[in-house]
Amino acid sequence: MFLKLHKILPLALVLTLFFSCNEYQKVLKNEDVKAKYDMAEKFYEEKDFKRANRLFEQIAPKYVGKPQGERVLFFLADTYFQIKNYNFAGYQFERFIKSYPKSDKAAEASFLGAKSYYMLSPRYSLDQTDTDKALVKLQNFINTYPESEFLPEANAMAKELTTKKEKKAFEIAKQFTKLGNSYILDYSISAVAALDNFVSDFPGTVFREEALYLKLVATANLALNSTENRKQERLETAETAYNNLIKYYPETSFQKDANNLIEKINEQLAPYKAQEITSK
Repeated sequence: MFLKLHKILPLALVLTLFFSCNEYQKVLKNEDVKAKYDMAEKFYEEKDFKRANRLFEQIAPKYVGKPQGERVLFFLADTYFQIKNYNFAGYQFERFIKSYPKSDKAAEASFLGAKSYYMLSPRYSLDQTDTDKALVKLQNFINTYPESEFLPEANAMAKELTTKKEKKAFEIAKQFTKLGNSYILDYSISAVAALDNFVSDFPGTVFREEALYLKLVATANLALNSTENRKQERLETAETAYNNLIKYYPETSFQKDANNLIEKINEQLAPYKAQEITSK
Protein backbone atom coordinates (compact mmCIF):
# COMPACT_ATOMS: atom_id res chain seq x y z
CA MET A 1 0.00 0.00 0.00
CA PHE A 2 2.78 2.37 0.98
CA LEU A 3 4.66 1.62 -2.25
CA LYS A 4 1.57 2.38 -4.29
CA LEU A 5 1.08 5.74 -2.51
CA HIS A 6 4.76 6.45 -2.97
CA LYS A 7 4.27 6.13 -6.74
CA ILE A 8 0.89 7.87 -6.90
CA LEU A 9 1.77 11.03 -4.94
CA PRO A 10 4.52 12.32 -7.30
CA LEU A 11 2.21 11.64 -10.24
CA ALA A 12 -0.60 13.58 -8.56
CA LEU A 13 1.76 16.47 -7.91
CA VAL A 14 2.89 16.53 -11.53
CA LEU A 15 -0.73 16.49 -12.73
CA THR A 16 -1.67 19.31 -10.34
CA LEU A 17 1.22 21.44 -11.58
CA PHE A 18 0.33 20.64 -15.18
CA PHE A 19 -3.32 21.68 -14.80
CA SER A 20 -2.29 24.75 -12.78
CA CYS A 21 0.13 25.86 -15.51
CA ASN A 22 -2.43 25.11 -18.19
CA GLU A 23 -5.07 27.16 -16.38
CA TYR A 24 -2.59 30.00 -15.89
CA GLN A 25 -1.71 30.06 -19.61
CA LYS A 26 -5.41 30.13 -20.55
CA VAL A 27 -6.18 33.04 -18.21
CA LEU A 28 -3.04 34.87 -19.33
CA LYS A 29 -4.18 34.75 -22.96
CA ASN A 30 -7.90 35.49 -22.62
CA GLU A 31 -9.52 38.90 -22.24
CA ASP A 32 -11.40 38.20 -18.98
CA VAL A 33 -10.00 40.88 -16.67
CA LYS A 34 -11.88 39.58 -13.63
CA ALA A 35 -10.43 36.07 -14.14
CA LYS A 36 -6.93 37.58 -14.36
CA TYR A 37 -7.56 39.63 -11.21
CA ASP A 38 -8.76 36.59 -9.22
CA MET A 39 -5.87 34.43 -10.36
CA ALA A 40 -3.33 37.21 -9.71
CA GLU A 41 -4.56 37.57 -6.13
CA LYS A 42 -4.48 33.79 -5.69
CA PHE A 43 -0.86 33.62 -6.86
CA TYR A 44 0.02 36.62 -4.69
CA GLU A 45 -1.43 34.94 -1.58
CA GLU A 46 0.49 31.77 -2.46
CA LYS A 47 3.68 33.86 -2.83
CA ASP A 48 4.02 32.90 -6.47
CA PHE A 49 5.08 36.47 -7.18
CA LYS A 50 6.49 35.91 -10.66
CA ARG A 51 3.19 34.71 -12.13
CA ALA A 52 1.20 37.18 -10.04
CA ASN A 53 3.37 39.99 -11.38
CA ARG A 54 2.70 39.06 -14.98
CA LEU A 55 -1.06 39.09 -14.43
CA PHE A 56 -1.07 42.32 -12.40
CA GLU A 57 1.03 43.91 -15.13
CA GLN A 58 -1.65 43.02 -17.70
CA ILE A 59 -4.64 44.23 -15.72
CA ALA A 60 -3.23 47.34 -14.00
CA PRO A 61 -4.16 49.70 -16.90
CA LYS A 62 -7.73 48.30 -16.84
CA TYR A 63 -8.23 49.29 -13.20
CA VAL A 64 -7.03 52.90 -13.37
CA GLY A 65 -9.70 55.05 -11.69
CA LYS A 66 -11.61 52.03 -10.40
CA PRO A 67 -12.02 50.99 -6.73
CA GLN A 68 -9.72 47.97 -7.16
CA GLY A 69 -7.04 50.13 -8.81
CA GLU A 70 -5.34 50.98 -5.52
CA ARG A 71 -5.03 47.32 -4.55
CA VAL A 72 -3.84 46.24 -8.00
CA LEU A 73 -1.17 48.94 -8.24
CA PHE A 74 0.22 48.17 -4.78
CA PHE A 75 0.37 44.44 -5.52
CA LEU A 76 2.02 45.13 -8.87
CA ALA A 77 4.75 47.20 -7.18
CA ASP A 78 5.20 44.65 -4.42
CA THR A 79 5.51 41.72 -6.82
CA TYR A 80 8.31 43.57 -8.61
CA PHE A 81 9.98 44.01 -5.22
CA GLN A 82 9.50 40.35 -4.30
CA ILE A 83 11.06 39.11 -7.56
CA LYS A 84 13.99 41.48 -6.95
CA ASN A 85 13.30 43.76 -9.92
CA TYR A 86 14.12 46.78 -7.78
CA ASN A 87 14.24 49.36 -10.56
CA PHE A 88 10.65 48.66 -11.57
CA ALA A 89 9.60 48.26 -7.93
CA GLY A 90 10.89 51.72 -7.03
CA TYR A 91 9.15 53.25 -10.03
CA GLN A 92 5.83 51.48 -9.34
CA PHE A 93 5.82 52.40 -5.64
CA GLU A 94 6.36 56.04 -6.64
CA ARG A 95 3.40 55.74 -9.04
CA PHE A 96 1.30 54.29 -6.25
CA ILE A 97 2.10 57.13 -3.84
CA LYS A 98 1.33 59.77 -6.49
CA SER A 99 -1.94 58.05 -7.41
CA TYR A 100 -3.07 57.25 -3.84
CA PRO A 101 -1.32 59.65 -1.42
CA LYS A 102 -3.97 59.06 1.30
CA SER A 103 -3.95 55.27 1.01
CA ASP A 104 -3.56 53.14 4.13
CA LYS A 105 -0.65 51.58 2.24
CA ALA A 106 1.08 54.91 1.50
CA ALA A 107 3.61 54.58 4.36
CA GLU A 108 4.49 51.00 3.42
CA ALA A 109 4.75 51.94 -0.26
CA SER A 110 7.03 54.86 0.60
CA PHE A 111 9.23 52.59 2.71
CA LEU A 112 9.40 49.79 0.13
CA GLY A 113 10.11 52.30 -2.63
CA ALA A 114 13.05 53.65 -0.61
CA LYS A 115 14.17 50.11 0.18
CA SER A 116 14.12 49.28 -3.54
CA TYR A 117 16.74 51.97 -4.17
CA TYR A 118 18.64 50.80 -1.08
CA MET A 119 18.83 47.33 -2.64
CA LEU A 120 20.27 48.89 -5.82
CA SER A 121 23.06 50.66 -3.92
CA PRO A 122 26.41 49.18 -5.05
CA ARG A 123 29.58 48.58 -3.04
CA TYR A 124 31.31 51.74 -1.87
CA SER A 125 34.02 51.74 -4.56
CA LEU A 126 31.47 52.14 -7.40
CA ASP A 127 29.34 55.07 -8.54
CA GLN A 128 26.99 56.05 -5.71
CA THR A 129 24.10 57.61 -7.71
CA ASP A 130 21.66 54.94 -6.49
CA THR A 131 22.96 55.37 -2.94
CA ASP A 132 22.21 59.11 -3.12
CA LYS A 133 18.75 58.40 -4.49
CA ALA A 134 18.07 55.84 -1.74
CA LEU A 135 19.17 58.29 0.96
CA VAL A 136 16.82 60.96 -0.37
CA LYS A 137 13.91 58.47 -0.47
CA LEU A 138 14.70 57.16 3.01
CA GLN A 139 14.93 60.67 4.45
CA ASN A 140 11.60 61.59 2.86
CA PHE A 141 10.03 58.51 4.41
CA ILE A 142 11.56 59.22 7.84
CA ASN A 143 10.34 62.84 7.75
CA THR A 144 6.85 61.98 6.49
CA TYR A 145 6.15 58.91 8.66
CA PRO A 146 8.06 59.40 11.95
CA GLU A 147 5.68 57.04 13.78
CA SER A 148 5.85 54.21 11.22
CA GLU A 149 6.62 50.65 12.25
CA PHE A 150 9.23 50.66 9.48
CA LEU A 151 11.15 53.60 11.00
CA PRO A 152 13.86 51.54 12.81
CA GLU A 153 14.72 49.64 9.62
CA ALA A 154 14.69 52.86 7.59
CA ASN A 155 17.09 54.52 10.05
CA ALA A 156 19.39 51.48 9.97
CA MET A 157 19.47 51.51 6.15
CA ALA A 158 20.12 55.27 6.04
CA LYS A 159 23.01 54.86 8.51
CA GLU A 160 24.50 52.02 6.45
CA LEU A 161 24.30 54.03 3.22
CA THR A 162 25.78 57.14 4.85
CA THR A 163 28.69 55.04 6.13
CA LYS A 164 29.16 53.67 2.60
CA LYS A 165 29.39 57.22 1.20
CA GLU A 166 31.79 58.15 4.00
CA LYS A 167 33.98 55.18 3.17
CA LYS A 168 34.11 56.10 -0.52
CA ALA A 169 35.09 59.71 0.24
CA PHE A 170 37.58 58.57 2.87
CA GLU A 171 39.23 56.01 0.58
CA ILE A 172 39.73 58.69 -2.10
CA ALA A 173 41.42 60.99 0.43
CA LYS A 174 43.44 58.06 1.76
CA GLN A 175 44.65 57.20 -1.74
CA PHE A 176 45.84 60.78 -2.33
CA THR A 177 47.74 60.59 0.97
CA LYS A 178 49.48 57.37 -0.09
CA LEU A 179 50.39 58.88 -3.46
CA GLY A 180 51.82 61.88 -1.59
CA ASN A 181 54.41 59.57 -0.08
CA SER A 182 55.99 59.43 -3.55
CA TYR A 183 57.15 63.04 -2.98
CA ILE A 184 54.89 64.44 -5.68
CA LEU A 185 53.57 67.50 -3.86
CA ASP A 186 50.39 67.84 -5.94
CA TYR A 187 49.13 64.57 -4.42
CA SER A 188 49.72 65.86 -0.90
CA ILE A 189 47.91 69.12 -1.75
CA SER A 190 44.96 67.09 -3.08
CA ALA A 191 45.05 64.88 0.02
CA VAL A 192 44.84 67.86 2.38
CA ALA A 193 41.90 69.32 0.45
CA ALA A 194 40.11 65.96 0.29
CA LEU A 195 40.61 65.31 4.00
CA ASP A 196 39.40 68.79 4.95
CA ASN A 197 36.28 68.28 2.83
CA PHE A 198 35.76 64.82 4.30
CA VAL A 199 35.87 65.98 7.93
CA SER A 200 33.62 68.93 7.08
CA ASP A 201 31.07 66.83 5.17
CA PHE A 202 31.00 63.96 7.69
CA PRO A 203 31.62 65.47 11.15
CA GLY A 204 30.37 62.38 12.98
CA THR A 205 32.20 59.84 10.83
CA VAL A 206 33.77 56.73 12.35
CA PHE A 207 36.86 57.50 10.22
CA ARG A 208 37.46 60.92 11.84
CA GLU A 209 40.48 59.93 13.95
CA GLU A 210 42.26 58.34 10.99
CA ALA A 211 41.32 61.28 8.77
CA LEU A 212 42.94 63.73 11.21
CA TYR A 213 46.04 61.52 11.35
CA LEU A 214 46.20 61.31 7.55
CA LYS A 215 45.94 65.09 7.37
CA LEU A 216 49.02 65.22 9.59
CA VAL A 217 50.78 62.79 7.23
CA ALA A 218 49.80 64.79 4.14
CA THR A 219 50.74 68.19 5.60
CA ALA A 220 54.02 66.75 6.91
CA ASN A 221 54.87 65.31 3.48
CA LEU A 222 54.06 68.67 1.93
CA ALA A 223 56.09 70.64 4.47
CA LEU A 224 59.14 68.39 4.68
CA ASN A 225 59.52 68.32 0.89
CA SER A 226 58.58 71.93 0.25
CA THR A 227 60.64 74.70 -1.32
CA GLU A 228 62.19 77.21 1.07
CA ASN A 229 59.75 80.04 0.33
CA ARG A 230 56.75 77.92 1.48
CA LYS A 231 58.46 75.73 4.04
CA GLN A 232 57.81 77.62 7.29
CA GLU A 233 54.12 78.16 6.50
CA ARG A 234 53.65 74.49 5.64
CA LEU A 235 55.57 73.28 8.69
CA GLU A 236 53.29 75.37 10.88
CA THR A 237 50.24 73.90 9.13
CA ALA A 238 51.58 70.40 9.84
CA GLU A 239 52.17 71.38 13.48
CA THR A 240 48.53 72.52 13.71
CA ALA A 241 47.39 69.22 12.17
CA TYR A 242 49.30 67.34 14.89
CA ASN A 243 47.81 69.52 17.64
CA ASN A 244 44.29 68.90 16.30
CA LEU A 245 44.81 65.16 16.30
CA ILE A 246 46.06 65.16 19.91
CA LYS A 247 43.35 67.62 21.01
CA TYR A 248 40.50 65.39 19.87
CA TYR A 249 42.24 62.04 20.36
CA PRO A 250 44.81 62.41 23.18
CA GLU A 251 45.28 58.63 23.28
CA THR A 252 45.18 58.14 19.53
CA SER A 253 46.10 54.74 18.14
CA PHE A 254 48.42 56.62 15.75
CA GLN A 255 50.42 58.14 18.62
CA LYS A 256 53.81 56.58 17.77
CA ASP A 257 53.78 57.57 14.08
CA ALA A 258 52.33 60.99 14.89
CA ASN A 259 55.11 61.65 17.43
CA ASN A 260 57.77 60.65 14.89
CA LEU A 261 56.34 63.15 12.42
CA ILE A 262 56.07 66.02 14.92
CA GLU A 263 59.71 65.46 15.91
CA LYS A 264 60.76 65.95 12.28
CA ILE A 265 58.48 68.96 11.96
CA ASN A 266 59.78 70.57 15.17
CA GLU A 267 63.37 69.90 14.13
CA GLN A 268 62.86 71.83 10.88
CA LEU A 269 60.74 74.51 12.53
CA ALA A 270 63.34 75.24 15.21
CA PRO A 271 65.56 77.56 13.08
CA TYR A 272 62.53 79.65 12.05
CA LYS A 273 61.36 80.00 15.64
CA ALA A 274 64.86 80.91 16.80
CA GLN A 275 65.06 83.55 14.07
CA GLU A 276 61.72 85.03 15.18
CA ILE A 277 62.96 85.26 18.78
CA THR A 278 66.20 86.95 17.66
CA SER A 279 64.36 89.46 15.48
CA LYS A 280 62.22 90.51 18.45
